Amino acid sequence: MDQEQLIERIVAEVMAKIGTQAQVAAAIKAPLAGMVAARSQPSPAEVARYIDHTLLRPEAVAAAYDQLCDEALKYGFYSVCVNSTRVAYVARKLQGTEVKVCSVVGFPHGNMTSRTKAFETREAVADGAEEIDMVINVGWLKAGDLKAFEEDIRAVRRATRPNTVLKVIIETSLLTQGEKVLACEISQKSGADFVKTSTGFSSGGATVEDITLMREVVGPVMGVKASGGIKTYKAALAMIAAGATRIGCGSSVAVVTDKEGTAAY
Repeated sequence: MDQEQLIERIVAEVMAKIGTQAQVAAAIKAPLAGMVAARSQPSPAEVARYIDHTLLRPEAVAAAYDQLCDEALKYGFYSVCVNSTRVAYVARKLQGTEVKVCSVVGFPHGNMTSRTKAFETREAVADGAEEIDMVINVGWLKAGDLKAFEEDIRAVRRATRPNTVLKVIIETSLLTQGEKVLACEISQKSGADFVKTSTGFSSGGATVEDITLMREVVGPVMGVKASGGIKTYKAALAMIAAGATRIGCGSSVAVVTDKEGTAAY
């Protein structure tokens, strides 16, 4: 079976599960509507436990990371997510607390060598990162070099510790439906704990449709992280209703205080 036939088969199987576009839309709306009707949607405080409070802007200085950590403690966010150069700093500030430390790797484009990603991962873990969000090599996926694509993820997985959570950023805005399916399947096969929509630095962010698709592909157990452009409590609820088990955003305070966010991801 060649590459195109493999993609067609996988996409057909997934789409058969999801149904028509009309059914997809209904499936997206129904859980959230039902939750609202039953008054059982997560409260802002509960949504906070889904959130990786994120600061990845290149111009950010130490004071901004101080604020990031203070906000994570104040609002009860699950983790802080930073570039690898800032891991040691935030790990020291959060030592002895329940807030996890997450580092991005290969950020934001993912086009460095697998050895480079693995080295960055080992450094980040040694500095205190408990979770790693790695960026895939989109070019390898699009070229059909699935062996290299898979080994890239496995190289990072091998560089982690047994208790390190690995999330794979597939950058959905750059992929076709078939490529999204393949990226999720290969990430799962390679031992990742989560698939994640976006870096927030490309042409688009998380959508409910992509979360629905990703959840269908990976099944009920693997984590799915929605990131990029999530700035309100309502938007976070929609992602959770569609199947997200983690939310990545820089507008986290706005989300949990139910106000419009203005911070850039």
